[in-house]
Amino acid sequence: MSENDRNVDPDTAETEVAEAEMAESDAPAAESDTPAADTAEVKDSDATGTEITETDAADAASTEEAPPTKPARKRAGRVRTLVTASILAVALLGSAGLAAWLYFNDYRPDRETDPAAAQVALDAAKTGTIALLSYSPESLDQDFANAKSKLTGDFLSYYTQFTEQIVTPAAKEKAVKTAASVVRAAVADIEPDSAEVLVFINQTTTSKENPDGAFAASSVKIGLTKIDGTWLIESFDPV
Repeated sequence: MSENDRNVDPDTAETEVAEAEMAESDAPAAESDTPAADTAEVKDSDATGTEITETDAADAASTEEAPPTKPARKRAGRVRTLVTASILAVALLGSAGLAAWLYFNDYRPDRETDPAAAQVALDAAKTGTIALLSYSPESLDQDFANAKSKLTGDFLSYYTQFTEQIVTPAAKEKAVKTAASVVRAAVADIEPDSAEVLVFINQTTTSKENPDGAFAASSVKIGLTKIDGTWLIESFDPV
């Protein structure tokens, strides 16, 4: 060892030791600065998370407050239902009033087309058919007069001419006798002053040439018209 090394100043040595100790104490403090910064960032992030949570809570609250609009919609729906029901009731009352007016105006007793009136037309068609197709040589004039009382219009004119020119001579010469019966009849259409009736007929005819008689079945569509309250046949068409 040199003399320079052995002759170190005590004050200088103490100063160097003190500076070394101060350097060691400053190093941990510098290292601790980074955790502090990290802690600050964590706090900031926590604060941000808190703000986001509060915003979400506010949005959820506003979403939960939306349903109260449904009762208003329900009330509006009830109002519309009540209005519709009222309109329907008025319409039904109007229809009932119209039906009553039509009944008493268009179907009053003198112009009725109810089932009772249809039955009257049906009976007129049936009795008229039997009168038209039934006659005997012994009572031709009476039979034809009875038939003509149930006819009207052009058909009455046709029947009068036909019976006088064809039926009467044949019935007297050949002793032709016919008897008709109605098997079934139904009203096809009816109006206050007109009707159509479908009639199914059985007819038996005897004569000098055929005393045992000949049987025939036929159907006709009869047109009726009401004159002075009486149903009369105006057409007689085979079908």
